[in-house]
Amino acid sequence: MKRSGRHIGQLILGSLLLGVGSAQAQGTPDPNGSVTFVTTADPTFNPWSPNAFVESNLLNELLFPGLTRWDKNLKPAPDLATSWRVSNDGLKWTFNLRKGVKWSDGQPFTADDVAFTFNDIVLKKELGANQGATWRNSVTRVNVVNPLTVEFVLSRPWASLPTYLAYYAGILPKHKFAGVTDPWKYTEFNKQNPVGAGPFKIAQVVSGATIKLVRNDNYWAGKPKLQSVTFKVIPDTNAQLAQLLSGDVDLIAVGNPELVDRIKANPNLAIDVATANIYYFVALNQNDPRFQDVRVRQALLYAIDRPAMIKSVLRGYGQVATGPIAPIQKTYYNPNVMKYPYDPAKAKALLAQAGWKPGPDGILQKDGKPLVIQMPTASYQQLVPITLLIQQYWKNIGVKAEIKTMDWNSYIQQVIAKRDYEASAAWWSTPADPDVLPYYDSSAANTGNNIPNYKNPKLDQLLENGRKAKGELARKQIYNEAQAMMARELPYLYLWYPQSITAYNKRLQGMRGITQAADFQYANEWFVTK
Repeated sequence: MKRSGRHIGQLILGSLLLGVGSAQAQGTPDPNGSVTFVTTADPTFNPWSPNAFVESNLLNELLFPGLTRWDKNLKPAPDLATSWRVSNDGLKWTFNLRKGVKWSDGQPFTADDVAFTFNDIVLKKELGANQGATWRNSVTRVNVVNPLTVEFVLSRPWASLPTYLAYYAGILPKHKFAGVTDPWKYTEFNKQNPVGAGPFKIAQVVSGATIKLVRNDNYWAGKPKLQSVTFKVIPDTNAQLAQLLSGDVDLIAVGNPELVDRIKANPNLAIDVATANIYYFVALNQNDPRFQDVRVRQALLYAIDRPAMIKSVLRGYGQVATGPIAPIQKTYYNPNVMKYPYDPAKAKALLAQAGWKPGPDGILQKDGKPLVIQMPTASYQQLVPITLLIQQYWKNIGVKAEIKTMDWNSYIQQVIAKRDYEASAAWWSTPADPDVLPYYDSSAANTGNNIPNYKNPKLDQLLENGRKAKGELARKQIYNEAQAMMARELPYLYLWYPQSITAYNKRLQGMRGITQAADFQYANEWFVTK
C-alpha cells in the first residue's frame, strides 16, 4: 500500500522503481510534448484526504510538493525547504523555506501554509487525515518563526522526520481553505480545481475519464519540459495494457508478470524491473484472541509455500520476506533472523501445542469452536489469487478461510478504516528508512497504520530508541534487534518483497530511476523526444 493507509495502496499499493530515461536520456525534447499515464479511479486532489489512496498519490505528487523530497539514494533532499536542523534534545526541527515560491494561482508560499497544513489538517484528530496518526504520534505543533522559517515541535524524538516529510506529505495553500469548515467536503478544491505549488496544475477533469494537467509556469525550479500530463481513469489492468500497446498510454505498472513477454515484443516499449521498499503480508487481527498466541501466527506462516507463490503468482519477480525492512536498505536489512520455510507438519504441531485439534470434518477446533477465519480481499492486482492460494495452504493443515471479494474502496473502509476483518493479505510501501514505528507501535493499533492491532511494549521501546539514536551504527544495532524480534513475534505474516515491473514508451525521457514516488517529485525534468 502507499503510505500509512495509503500505503496499502497507500495499501496499499506502493512505490515502483523506474529507470525510465535515467541512463538513456537522449534526443531533442519536444517543447509541446505530452504524456499519458493511468489511474484506477477518480483521484482526490488533496494528499491528506482520508479518501486519497493509490488512485491519487502520484498525481498529487505533481501538484503538492513537500518540504523535502528524495535524492537518488533515497535520502531527504531540499524541496520547499532548503535546509533544516534539529535541536540537541531532538524535540525541535527548524526548516528554512525556499524564497520566491508561488502557488499556481500566483499567491506567495509562506510558513503560514506549512503551519496550516499540519496544525489545521494533519494534527487534528477529529479530521482523520491520511497518515494523520503517524504525525500525531510525534508532532505537537508547527510554529511560524518568520515568513520563511517553521519549527516542528515534537513530543518525542523523530530522527527520520525529514524522510517522512518527503513521503506524500504535500503542503496545502492556506488561503484557499479560508472559511472552509470541512476540508474533505471542499469539492471545488479536492475534485475540480486545486491550487498547488508543484510543476503541474489541473486544467480539466472529466469524471470517470481523464484528468489533464498542464505545466505550472510559477514552479520554483523553472518551466517544466512537458507541456501536459494526462491521466486516464482505467480500472482494468488488461485495458491499461491494451492502451500501452496501442500507444495511447505511455507508462503503466505491470501487476501481472505473465504480460512481460508480450510487452517486450513491442519495439516501442521497454521494461524496467527493480526492487523497492515494499513488502506483502497477511495481517491477522490480533483483537481476535486466537491470533494473540504466537504459535498460531507462526503455524499459519509455516503453512504457506512462499517460494511456490513467488514462482506462480509473481513468475519469480520477488524474494521471501523476513520483515518490514527490505533488502533495498542495504545498511539496515538484517537477513539473520528466524525463518519460516514451508513446513505443514511443523504448522500442525504448533497448532496442536496451542490446543487446536482435528474435528470430525477435518477442521481444527478448540473448545468446540472450529478454526474458521474470515478473510476479505479486494479485486486489485494479484490480491485475489494470493488470497485463494493462502486459503488452499491453510485448508491443508485444517484451517478454513472464508473469502469475501470486494472493490478496492469498500475493502479500504472495511479492513483498514473499520478493522472489520480476521485475516487479510495486503502490502505496505513505506519510506526507505528503517523507522517503521507508525506500522507497529501500540498507539497505532485500531486507528493508525498498525492494521493487525499488534501490541508489544518491548518492540515499542526498541522503535522509540531507533528514533532517538544518533549515527548509522547505533541505528543499525537497534533495528537489527527489532527485526529479529519481529521475525519471532510476527506482527504480520511476511510474504515477500516483490520486484516492481514498469512498462513505458521509449519516447518518455528524463526520469531519474529512483522510485516512482521520488521520480514524480522531479517531474519538471521529464520530456518526450521529437
